[in-house]
Amino acid sequence: MTVAERTASADNGPEPDGPVSAIPGSSVPGSGAPGASRTDPGAARRADGGGVGPSAGEQRQSGGRAVSPDLDAVDDGVIRRLGARAPSVPRLFADRVSASGDTEAFRYRRGPGWTSVTWREADQRVRRLAAGLLDAGVRRGDRVALACSTRYEWIVADLAIMAAGGACTGVFPTTSLEDTAFILADSGATVAIVENASILAKLEASRGQLPALRRVVVIDPPATGADGDASAVTDGAQSWTTTLDALEDAGAGLLTRDPGAVDRAVAELGPDDLATLVYTSGTTGRPKGARLVHDCWTYQAAAIGERHLLGPDDVQLLWLPMAHSFANVLLAAQLATGMVTAVDGRVDRLVENMVAQRPTFVAAAPRIFEKARARITETATSSPVRGRLFESAFAVGARVQRLQESGRRVPVVLRARYAVADRLVFAKIRARFGGRLRFFVSGAAPLNPELGRWFGVAGIPILEGYGLTETSGAMFVNMPWRNEFGRVGGPFPGCEVRIADDGEVLLRGPSVMRGYHGDPAGAGVTGLGEDGWLATGDIGNLRDGYLAITDRKKDLIKTSNGKYVAPQKVENLLTAESPYLASAMVVGDGRNYCAALLAPDPEALGGWAERNGLGELPYAELVDTEQVRKLFSGAVDAVNARLSQWETVKRFALMPDPPTEDNGLLTATQKLRRRAVATRYAELVDSLYT
Repeated sequence: MTVAERTASADNGPEPDGPVSAIPGSSVPGSGAPGASRTDPGAARRADGGGVGPSAGEQRQSGGRAVSPDLDAVDDGVIRRLGARAPSVPRLFADRVSASGDTEAFRYRRGPGWTSVTWREADQRVRRLAAGLLDAGVRRGDRVALACSTRYEWIVADLAIMAAGGACTGVFPTTSLEDTAFILADSGATVAIVENASILAKLEASRGQLPALRRVVVIDPPATGADGDASAVTDGAQSWTTTLDALEDAGAGLLTRDPGAVDRAVAELGPDDLATLVYTSGTTGRPKGARLVHDCWTYQAAAIGERHLLGPDDVQLLWLPMAHSFANVLLAAQLATGMVTAVDGRVDRLVENMVAQRPTFVAAAPRIFEKARARITETATSSPVRGRLFESAFAVGARVQRLQESGRRVPVVLRARYAVADRLVFAKIRARFGGRLRFFVSGAAPLNPELGRWFGVAGIPILEGYGLTETSGAMFVNMPWRNEFGRVGGPFPGCEVRIADDGEVLLRGPSVMRGYHGDPAGAGVTGLGEDGWLATGDIGNLRDGYLAITDRKKDLIKTSNGKYVAPQKVENLLTAESPYLASAMVVGDGRNYCAALLAPDPEALGGWAERNGLGELPYAELVDTEQVRKLFSGAVDAVNARLSQWETVKRFALMPDPPTEDNGLLTATQKLRRRAVATRYAELVDSLYT
């Protein structure tokens, strides 16, 4: 399950009123660039308990730009426009092509440089690929697996699958052989599009388990034969495999013979036809395929358009894994707005690509922001003089930020000091991300409020959102004009949220899945009720229409003393306290105190080791040294000082191997697989209680 969870302060208890279904107004300034002028319109709860909105005639400021409060209002016009949304994703795409035609749509790496593609050019390729899939026998409702990294070919293949009437079943390229076979078998995929020979080998090894799979299409086949011809990609089994180029050529041939083939397939699609199967990350067990129909994605596009957060002049850098619902939300946003998407999924090139493409916003998981802050801090404090300047600038910025959050005026002298800090420090930080960022968007995991504040001080707000795989990826998001740290924003228009008696967050709206594949009722860990309310499994509360997620219901720890502990609260504090810590897992259920497994960041810790005379030691030996233990002991002590006695971490251990996707301890969105970690390090955990 994809969950953006977070720790809320103890005084933010659940409100006793009814479900919130509107986009709320603002009463507390957010995290835009310090120094920007803002007004505080206040907010009033509606009599029916259904949401809050600003008073008429009031305005807010964001980054020096006045924002009309009616951007947050859900009126009859908004509801009417949402109701008039496209019946399917291919129709939505066709509408965007018609509107934007020869303007730029995508950029992607090709050799050493970048290639630009217009909407019309993308449409032509999508139509040829869709026709190729029709020629290969794909029909309405058929599942087509897509196992590939984030690249332009994924996007056009995904759109082509839907245009042919099929449903895309995304598979992370790093998914294990066992889980890859399970997903393809469980989905009943008849065709698979894979990136390379490595993923093809997984399917060949599992072929006996995949009776429904008729054809495999390879995007980057290995060259075969003296002339490099790659039309045959396996050991003579040409009837089972082909290439993406060959599929496109076949589609071009079909369109020559039957120009209306794709149009007829698109015309047959309706809002309730299956568009996507998104499999949960399997952090606690076997992946489940959430059934997301076309209406889920066209609603996402329409709702994002109504938030007025993005426009046609925006440029996003898309690097998130495309098998994840978060990335699909970003594509829906592009179809809604006509903005440009630069695509490159290689995380090691993320900063380089941001400098080259100068995006106006980037979406990422919190771990990316944590690593960026650690690297910036390490570089900026490499000398005493630079370190003092850096720390002084952030101290000034934090003072400005606190005044803005409380609605107080920033004194002229302090404003001048911030301007100096901005020129000497913060502008250089922004330049590292291309210099044009309006904001980051954070999702897929909880964002520590202190991390959001740090970037806000530097003039790059992080807008945190919340959603699940089961809600098509997004249902809440903070806004630039109301960005509340520790909360995930208000609901998208047309969606509802309420808090159950036990604190569980319940959601209802057009983006909610239509059940799990093979289990349409949605029974299981999370429940989809007959009334359409989805039990998320998250504990949270509402304040002025904004939602806070405090923990996972099933992850709450009950110690043998009868005390409940929210582990993610403690884990977030730990990772925020130390720039050398990648992740943490608090344990203690049924035990008499809490303990923690800590996973250091190999790169950051390696830099620290070099500066402290331990640079020659390999990771496994480094984490076993007394110096490293003392480094993290200090962080644990600092966090314990801010916790209630029963929440404190009494003992901790450092994981001897850094969690990665390859060793099965991390998901593709960089979340710990808690069950896998607990199983692998069971003896290490037991040692913390002896």
